[in-house]
Amino acid sequence: MSGFHHQRNRSMAGDAPGDVSDESQGCGLVVRLRKFKPKEVFTWQLAKTLAMGQGLAGLICGTAISSQYLATSFHVNTPMLQSLFNYALLCVTYTPMLFCRTGDGHVLQILKRRWWKYLLLGLVDVEANYTVVKAYQYTTLTSVQLLDSFVIPVLMILSWWILKTRYGLVHYIAVCICLLGVGAMVGADLLAGRDQGSTSNILLGDGLVLLSASLYAVSNVCQEYTVKNLSRVEFLGMVGLFGTIISTAQMVILERNEVANLQWSWQVGLLFSAYGLCMYTLYSCMPIVVKMSSATAVNLSLLSADLFSLFCGIFLFQYNFSGLYLVSLVAILIGFITFNAVPTPRDLTEPTASSPSSICNEGYSDHPAAIRKDFPKGEVAVRITAEEEAHQGLGEMEDGLEEEQKQSGNTRASGRSQALGRGSSKQDGFAIRHSTKM
Repeated sequence: MSGFHHQRNRSMAGDAPGDVSDESQGCGLVVRLRKFKPKEVFTWQLAKTLAMGQGLAGLICGTAISSQYLATSFHVNTPMLQSLFNYALLCVTYTPMLFCRTGDGHVLQILKRRWWKYLLLGLVDVEANYTVVKAYQYTTLTSVQLLDSFVIPVLMILSWWILKTRYGLVHYIAVCICLLGVGAMVGADLLAGRDQGSTSNILLGDGLVLLSASLYAVSNVCQEYTVKNLSRVEFLGMVGLFGTIISTAQMVILERNEVANLQWSWQVGLLFSAYGLCMYTLYSCMPIVVKMSSATAVNLSLLSADLFSLFCGIFLFQYNFSGLYLVSLVAILIGFITFNAVPTPRDLTEPTASSPSSICNEGYSDHPAAIRKDFPKGEVAVRITAEEEAHQGLGEMEDGLEEEQKQSGNTRASGRSQALGRGSSKQDGFAIRHSTKM
C-alpha cells in the first residue's frame, strides 16, 4: 500500500514539473530579496563612478556653453578649428610619452603594427564631433536631443558583438529609465518653447545626428577595448596624433574662408581656450571612467549633460525653468545607478577584460580563472604533466627504499649481500634515469 502511494506521488510530481519550477523560482526570488544588502550595491566604487560621470557631463556642458557664446555673440562657426585645439593638446601631451617607452609600447612599434586602426579611429572620432555640430544647421534642438540618445542602443549592440558583453533584464530596464528621463527633458523644452534650431532640411539634420551617434558608439567601444587591453596613454596619444592631422586637413578644405575672416579678440580667444580645455579634460578623464565601468554606463551618465546646460542657461541665457527638468535628472541618475549596481554576466565570467577592479595596474589578477587564461593550453598541460611525473617519481623512489630495506633485512638474515648490491644498483639507476628525464 505504501508502495502504491509512493508511486502515485512520483507520478503526480512528474505530471506537474512547471509547478515545481515556479515554486523554486518563487523561493529563489524570496531568498534573493532576503539576501539583498544595500551596502553591497551602493558601494564607494559606485559613488565614485557616479561622481566622475557627472563630472564628465559638466565638462560637456562647458563645451556647449562656450560654443553657444561663440555662435551667438561673436558669430563664429568653426567646429573643426575648435576640435583642432583639443586634438593638438592631446598630441602634445600623450604622444611624447609613447616616445619614452621601449619595446612594443614605443610609438614606432605601435605605428608599425596598428597605424591603420588608429587612423580609422581618429577619422571616426573627428567626424562624430563634426557631424553633430553640422546637424544644428538643418534640424531642431529637440530632434538633436532625442536622436542623440541613439548612441545607447548602438553601444549595447556593439558591446555585445565586439566586447562579448551580455546584458541582463535589469540593464535594459535601467536604459529605458534613462531614455524616459531624456523624453521628460525634451517635453520640458517643448512646453517652454525652446524648440530652437533650423528646419531647412530636417531629414538631413536627423540623419546627421544618427550618423554622429553611431560614430560616437564606434569610437567609445574602441576606446573601451583599448584602455582595458592596451593602455590609456596609447589610446590618447594615437587619437591625438591622427585627430590633429585629420582635423587640420578638414579645416583647410572646409573652413579656410571662415578661419580667414575670423575676428580675433581676447573674448574669442578665451572662449576657444575654454572649449579646448574642457574637451581635453573630457578626453583625458573619460578613459579612466570607462575602465572603471563601461562605455555604455558612461554614456548613460552623459545624458545629464544637456540638463546641466539647461540649468546654466536659466542664469546665462534666461531660459524658463520647468519641474520636468528635475524629473529628468532624477530618472537619468536612477537609471545610471541601476545599470552599474548589477554587474554584467561578462564581468563574472571574464574579469580580465571587463572588471578592472579584479586586475591591478601591474597586470596581476586575483581570480584563478584569469590566471589560467593567461597561459596557453599546451603550457598548462606540460606543467601539469611535469607535476604528475614528479609525484610519480617520488612515489617510486619511496617504494624502492621500502623494498631496499626489506631486501637488506633478508640479506642480513641469509647472507646474500651480492644480490642486494645488484638490486640496489638497479633501483638507483632507475631513480637517476627518471630524475634525468625530469
